[in-house]
Amino acid sequence: MYNLGRAVQGPPGAAGDPAPEPAFIAGQPYRSVMSGHHDGPELTVLEPRLVPLGGTRAITVRRTLPHRQVRTIGPWCFVDHYGPHTGTGMDVPPHPHTGLQTVSWLLAGEVEHRDSAAHVATVRPGELNLMTSGRGIAHSEVSLPSQPVLHGVQLWLALPDEHRHQQPHFEQHRSLPQWHSDGVATTLVVGELAGSTSPALTYSPVVGAHLRLAAGAGTAVPVDPGFEHAVLVLDGSVDVAGCTPGVGALVWLGLGRRQLGLRSVGGGQVLLLGGARFDEELLMWWNFVGRSHEEILAFRQDWETGATFGEVAGYPGARLPAPSLPSVVLRPRPGRRG
Repeated sequence: MYNLGRAVQGPPGAAGDPAPEPAFIAGQPYRSVMSGHHDGPELTVLEPRLVPLGGTRAITVRRTLPHRQVRTIGPWCFVDHYGPHTGTGMDVPPHPHTGLQTVSWLLAGEVEHRDSAAHVATVRPGELNLMTSGRGIAHSEVSLPSQPVLHGVQLWLALPDEHRHQQPHFEQHRSLPQWHSDGVATTLVVGELAGSTSPALTYSPVVGAHLRLAAGAGTAVPVDPGFEHAVLVLDGSVDVAGCTPGVGALVWLGLGRRQLGLRSVGGGQVLLLGGARFDEELLMWWNFVGRSHEEILAFRQDWETGATFGEVAGYPGARLPAPSLPSVVLRPRPGRRG
C-alpha cells in the first residue's frame, strides 16, 4: 500500500492527491515530553498528519512515519492509520513496491488484495496479510462492501540489503499467537514478544503486536532492551509510559527499555512496534524503497514501461501512473533517529 509514498527530498504529490504534499523533512508536527516512568532516552510523541489516500474512493489516513525526527523504528519505515470510516472505503489501483514488506492489519472491515504474483486474498480483523515485494511486485487494495466500517493500519518493513532483491511472495496468517492477562488482550502480529513467535516471515529482528486494554486495565509489557520501540494509539485513551497521546499519535520510546507501562481508564487499543536499529541508508520515494537516485530512476522507468512488475489480474480499472520525479538528486538517509 499505497500510492502515497513520499520522497525524502522534495517529492511530488502522488496520483489522486489534490495537491503535492511536502516531504517529511519539513513541517511535520511533533513534540517531546519527558517522563519519569521510563528507563530509556527521551520520549517523543509524533502527532499524525492527515494525508488523502488517492483512488476512486478517497479516504484520509493519519501518517506518522517516516518523520524528520524518527525515520525508522527498527526496520519499520512507514506507518499509516485509517478509520473508523463508515460508508466510504478504499479503492487503490495497481501500484508497485520494491525493497519492503507490507503489513496489513485490520480492526474492522474487509480488504481484498490482488497482486502480480497471482495472489488474491481478503484480509479481515485479526488476520495478517504480509506481502514481500523483494525486487518488485504490484498490487491493488479494495475494501469490500460486506462490512460498512473500515478501520486499520498499513505498515512497511524495510528489507535489509541482502534480502531486498529476492523473488516477491505473499503470506496470509489467520491464526496468530494470542494471550490475555489482567484485562489486556495481546495478538502478536510479527516477530517475537514475551516468549511467543509469530509465524510470519521477516528479515530483521522485529516485533509488532496489537494490544487491547479493557477499562481500568494496565500492564507492564516486557520488551527487548536491544530494540527501539514505539506505540501507535489506535483508539480510546491509553497512558503510554507516563503520557497520554491522542488517537493516531505514535510514541517513540527509543532504545534500552526492559518493560513498557500501559494503562487505560476507559479502554483502548495500541500497536507496539519495535526492532533492532536499522542502520542501512534508505531512499524512499513514492512506493519504492531503494538505496540510490539511480535505482529509483530505474524502478520508476520499469513501472512506466511495464518491464518488471507484471500485471494485477482482476482489478477493474487502470493502474496508477508514477508521479514525476523532483528536479533535485534524491539522497538516501540513515535508517535511524537524528
